[in-house]
Amino acid sequence: MNLVTQCFAKPQVADETGPFPHRAEEPWRSLNRVEGVCGYDALFASGETSEAPLELDAEVTSGDLGPLKRKRFDLLIVGAGLSGAVIAERCSSLGLTSLVIDSRPHVGGNCYDYVDEAGIRCSKYGAHLFHTKYERVWRYVQQFSEWLPNDHRVRGIVEDVEGEKKLVPIPPTQDTVNTLFPDANIKNEEDMEAWYASQRIAPPNNGVPANGEEAALSRVGPLLYERIFKHYTKKQWDKYPAELDASVLLRLPCRTTTDDRYFGDPWQALPLRGYTRVFENMLLQDPRITVKLNVDFFQAKKLGQLPKFGKLVFTGPIDAYFQGLPKLEYRSLRFEEEFIPEPTGGFYQPAFVVNYPSSDVDFTRIVEYKHVPNQPTPVKQGMVKGTRIAREYSSATGPPYYPVPNPENRALYERYRLLAEQEADVCFVGRLASYKYFNMDQAILNALEIFDTLKETGNLQPKRRPQDFGPGDGPK
Repeated sequence: MNLVTQCFAKPQVADETGPFPHRAEEPWRSLNRVEGVCGYDALFASGETSEAPLELDAEVTSGDLGPLKRKRFDLLIVGAGLSGAVIAERCSSLGLTSLVIDSRPHVGGNCYDYVDEAGIRCSKYGAHLFHTKYERVWRYVQQFSEWLPNDHRVRGIVEDVEGEKKLVPIPPTQDTVNTLFPDANIKNEEDMEAWYASQRIAPPNNGVPANGEEAALSRVGPLLYERIFKHYTKKQWDKYPAELDASVLLRLPCRTTTDDRYFGDPWQALPLRGYTRVFENMLLQDPRITVKLNVDFFQAKKLGQLPKFGKLVFTGPIDAYFQGLPKLEYRSLRFEEEFIPEPTGGFYQPAFVVNYPSSDVDFTRIVEYKHVPNQPTPVKQGMVKGTRIAREYSSATGPPYYPVPNPENRALYERYRLLAEQEADVCFVGRLASYKYFNMDQAILNALEIFDTLKETGNLQPKRRPQDFGPGDGPK
């Protein structure tokens, strides 16, 4: 299969899919190097016309490992998300066989999306926005999907200086400041930088922030901190910024321009037929990869149901693998979905993602799936009148999504990491196994580098520590 790296231009009809265009205004739009539909979708090329996930047969979804009892696999991969899928696909190129198991009934991990009964593509585990600065990652993902450009932009409902709720860009831009504080009268980048300079509060400890609050105040000052970041952080983490590592808030973008894109990476795109299609092309078309869903690794191991294998690749929570130590702390998400049959103008809200950073609302944001440009054709043609939204609530219970970054958890993870290093035949990889928030592209690059190590040394081991990838987006 030839890797498609050349994009071909297409008419920008997707701009008409809703009241909030999926492309930014110039000059920011041109900073996205994805200029048109790119990449290769093997399933589509073979004649698969459905824009929804494939219907998987019982052999894949039954959870029955019995038929594999007499087989031996080179790799047993626990988790059918990004990290597990990349390692399985890459190792197949060396002739290695993999059994990929997952406790969920689908492939794709948290990236899984589907088409609901109304015909709207929805994300089961929250919105996922692909963006990367790594050309290697961008070249890699184009092998498994067609992709179309997308400039993710977020709006927030924020109180202005008079206490009135306004819709403004987040992260803050010149427009955000002018809307919330009209007296600021920002006209250019120099004005914006001067306004920040007048607001910022330097940390007391030799200019080094000791926690998230000091970090935020040193970047945006108290006016924006109180309105946009303080209570939003509390809702996400159940901790105020002063209770979190400075790193959580140091990644706040400080825009001095009118660039309202959430990300600044050179490649920003969405898979044309959804994220699930990427995993279907990676995992389900390869004879060296066997996928079994609805399988609990620990239960199958306890019952002696696992087939023989060479190496174990574990992508689950590292504190679930080892026993005897305290549990690490995670944050989870709860989604409250609602279908609106006949919204005014066809949409519930003016953007794909609208944040609610104030303390008087207990959810963090509302996502309206219908805005995204990779909706199925009937949605893009205006044939679906209703819309589906999801209110997101952060939670201390539920499936683990985000590691909680503070000194206690960091020290505890180090104890787990030392245990992991003693497991010669186990590779711990991914967000949960590394107790590190990886963006999608970071997770892919990490898995690709583990594959590099396999080729170079014969061992499946990371090339670098998780923290060497820098901060991920985290909750947003």
